[in-house]
Amino acid sequence: MGLNDEVGRRLRELRGERGLSLSELARRSGVGKGTLSELESGTRNPTLETLYALTTALNRPLSAVLSDAPPARADEHEGAVSGSAVTAALIERHEDADAVTDIFRVTIAAGATQESAAHVAGTSETLMILSGTAVVGVLDDPVTAGPGMSVSWPADTPHLYSAPHGDVHGILFVRYSAAAL
Repeated sequence: MGLNDEVGRRLRELRGERGLSLSELARRSGVGKGTLSELESGTRNPTLETLYALTTALNRPLSAVLSDAPPARADEHEGAVSGSAVTAALIERHEDADAVTDIFRVTIAAGATQESAAHVAGTSETLMILSGTAVVGVLDDPVTAGPGMSVSWPADTPHLYSAPHGDVHGILFVRYSAAAL
């Protein structure tokens, strides 16, 4: 079973667990009903932005739709999802009584900028830069960081990722408060 099929299966399961119709999840997430139907059937490639919109509407971490997919190896993007600037491959999911933490290997494409909508309340992100220079963080106060640096920001507000001078490679930690899930 491929990534599209796994994501579709998990979306259907999560929607069912929440007791939501296809129409209601589409309304809550702002994702078109046709797009959602195609995602659930595995016939449409999921984008990072779309998956975040859906998992936020379901009040679940992104890994909830990716956790059955095999972890990506650090040297490839197999099993990764892409947005307008960011490609992210889930490499680890940790859950305890306090939080769910998703760990991704990410690449921010050279010259690209991606604005991410607010995630579930109480979510935070930390990006550790492996190579390149990134501009990341909350929309009105982004931070520039280079190799060996890390930047943290609240992800329950709109935020951005940008790579103004070449590809950026890093490790992204997304921490969801268990109380909010």
